[in-house]
Amino acid sequence: MLGVEGVALLVPVDPHDRHPAPLLGSDHARKLASDIPLERTIPNLLADAVGSAPDQPWLFHGDAVFTYEEAQRRIGTAAARLADLGVARGHLVLVPMRNTADHVFLWLGLMRLGAILVAANPRAGEAELAGLVRQTNPRLVITDRELRPAFEAAPAPTSPPTPIALVEAVLPGGADEDPPEVPGPGPDDPAVLIPTSGTTGRSKLVTQTHRAYVMAGEGFPWWMELTADDRLMTSLPLFHINAPAYSVLGSVAARAGLVLLPRFSPSTFLDDARRYGATEFNAIGAMLEMLMRQPRVSASGEAGEAPEPDDADTPLRLAYSGPAPPEARHHEIEERFGLRLVCGYAMSETPYGTIWPRGARPYGTLGALRQHPTLGRVNEGRVRREDKPVPPGEVGELELRNPAVMLGYWGMPEETTRVLRPDGWLRTGDLVAENPDGTYTFVGREKEIIRRRGENLSPAEVEEALAAHPAVVEVAVIGVPSDLTEEEVKAFVVLAPPGESTDPAALHAWAAARLARYKIPRYIEFVPDLPHTPTGRLAKHRLPKDRTPTEWDAEA
Repeated sequence: MLGVEGVALLVPVDPHDRHPAPLLGSDHARKLASDIPLERTIPNLLADAVGSAPDQPWLFHGDAVFTYEEAQRRIGTAAARLADLGVARGHLVLVPMRNTADHVFLWLGLMRLGAILVAANPRAGEAELAGLVRQTNPRLVITDRELRPAFEAAPAPTSPPTPIALVEAVLPGGADEDPPEVPGPGPDDPAVLIPTSGTTGRSKLVTQTHRAYVMAGEGFPWWMELTADDRLMTSLPLFHINAPAYSVLGSVAARAGLVLLPRFSPSTFLDDARRYGATEFNAIGAMLEMLMRQPRVSASGEAGEAPEPDDADTPLRLAYSGPAPPEARHHEIEERFGLRLVCGYAMSETPYGTIWPRGARPYGTLGALRQHPTLGRVNEGRVRREDKPVPPGEVGELELRNPAVMLGYWGMPEETTRVLRPDGWLRTGDLVAENPDGTYTFVGREKEIIRRRGENLSPAEVEEALAAHPAVVEVAVIGVPSDLTEEEVKAFVVLAPPGESTDPAALHAWAAARLARYKIPRYIEFVPDLPHTPTGRLAKHRLPKDRTPTEWDAEA
């Protein structure tokens, strides 16, 4: 098993040094960033907020509220205890934890020391957690009592075993300790390793810098028109990039409040917004649709049909999500919840993707390139096919270049080379078309394109058509083997609760009225739910491609 010391682990950990793996792309990232006058780090960003608004309530979690100054003291305590545990600049620390205030303080304590957080899904299996330990050889693992058994049951992947500390050893209740006097990190030092997949083998670990997180934090309030009077609410996991970069650091940059929910619950989400006075939230995947499928609530507070629902009676005024829903659905979401929905696109490899420009409403698009509020144009984009540029309106792969692009995939030079060109351009793997106004329309993932009857089709287009049916909650479309050549189209469909109904033949007819013939699914299968990644995105690779007895065949 892994070495487990629990609360008592307050001695230096294994003394041998664990050096960072070499990274491709780091030299170019530093060169590209050298012309950008932003030398701030995550600790700098927080220190500025504490200095200008020490008594401003910042972090709301459960019944606890921390001002900026109170949070800074907790972060200082975390840094002091982590230093006692032997953690120093450049050391990797694996943190499988859920959304808690202590998770935020622990992350920011690591940042103050210049250490590198290895983000991990707290619901990961034993083999996956052991794989991350083997892959990163961290200085320390920090988790909580409930999650520790997963490590105790796993065979030791390193020798000597990696020590484990419980979070209460790092953040004991009531402790108030001064952080150590140590050199801080540089803006282009690694800050977080973000797993992009969860497997029992080697996950790709996106290596992101302090510069990338700071640029995202400073950009988000400007893109969304947020002020110190706002209160950002997130239920997205802290082990991804959205919640830490946009919500946590975005609130810091704006001197705003932050509401951290333990998880997304569509049935209580609006009540949470009312309870905490939240004015903005971030959504991904099917979250907005899940909210829309909740029963409307009448003015009397009783569930059920109501001519004048009061779902708009919340402090919420803004929401950020991606990708953009169809225009009609966009209006329905805004009308029901009484807010403005802004759409955008980004990825772990760079938080500087695209977003709707301020004051613009380019429905159905990913928006235009994100830029920094004070540094100006720092983000470039281009659309290419077969390594050649394509004109506006034609489909190709989106490539991005900016100082917030990752250093690379940790310890994976070949994988890094596939996506990060020597001149700094990042291949996103997403197919788009550039519009005359400089916005981009999403077409699909390059690796998901289905080849059917001599034609290429995007699953996203088919999914959008099927999702518009009132009985459909969620849908995933994939290519499956054909009896002849190439592929057939199959749709996995989750139906709404009783009240709306359909059958496969009717849904097939619905699609036929909206899609070209070669795009209409041949196979339709109703399923109780669909697999998702920890960040809420569809995990299509887990959907079966074999024939199943419960699927409907349009050609049978």
